[in-house]
Amino acid sequence: MLKRRASATWKGSLQEGTGSLSAFGGVLDNTPFSFKTRFQSEDGKAGTNPEELLAAAHAGCFTMATGAELGRAGFTVDSLETNAVLTMDTDTLTVTAVDLTIKGSVPGIDEAKFKEIAEGAKSHCIISRALSPDIKLTLNASLV
Repeated sequence: MLKRRASATWKGSLQEGTGSLSAFGGVLDNTPFSFKTRFQSEDGKAGTNPEELLAAAHAGCFTMATGAELGRAGFTVDSLETNAVLTMDTDTLTVTAVDLTIKGSVPGIDEAKFKEIAEGAKSHCIISRALSPDIKLTLNASLV
């Protein structure tokens, strides 16, 4: 079983407080986030937010899944680039959509086959599957 680890800290009220995110791999190391970076700022200059990280994870996972599917189909990828746009309804605090746009340079493939393979990769991508409601979620809570 593979496990990945990350942590978050938060101090203060929801709207005035600040937090930081860290991941064991070191890419996130006390990366700041706040109410403003989550719900008000779209420029990403003041920190990150969980939804942006989810979009990034989805883009990365989907791109790798597409590359794997292309390889299994006998194609060699020169390059793939994916943009993921996560939409959240701020009234219900619900993720309502993730729009994936992938562009590829893959010798010997036509547009229809590329789209077919990308569509299959979308359903095999781990993050795509994680966004489905069938995940077991556990919680351990304690006061310090």
